Amino acid sequence: MEEAEIQSLIKRYIQAYNSFDVNGMVDLLHEDIEFRNISHGEVDTETKGMDQFRNLAEQSVTIFSQREQTITQMIVNGDKAEVEINYEGKLAADLPNGLKAGDTIELKGKTIFLVRDQKIAVIEDYS
Repeated sequence: MEEAEIQSLIKRYIQAYNSFDVNGMVDLLHEDIEFRNISHGEVDTETKGMDQFRNLAEQSVTIFSQREQTITQMIVNGDKAEVEINYEGKLAADLPNGLKAGDTIELKGKTIFLVRDQKIAVIEDYS
């Protein structure tokens, strides 16, 4: 894929994410999608395959009343994109870590996307 096509694919994915559109997200993913969330150097969430990813995405929809990822920078190199992201989300439910419904979470992070067969095949979130 060309750089502009990869950028467009990632922007559509983030738009679907921000809109709580799980089907829209999944439509852009490779059937063997791998997802990892890495926080403070540790993998705290990992899925492999479409079913696991969909389950996680559907679960996260219930946790937030609103959420927005904003791209601040995107660098594409071959089939890999490194994306700097600002994230803001408002909780819809209390979390085990003490955060309460209505609390706002703000993070700056980086997401690595790998593209294969014109679909997103790997997503690694770093915060």
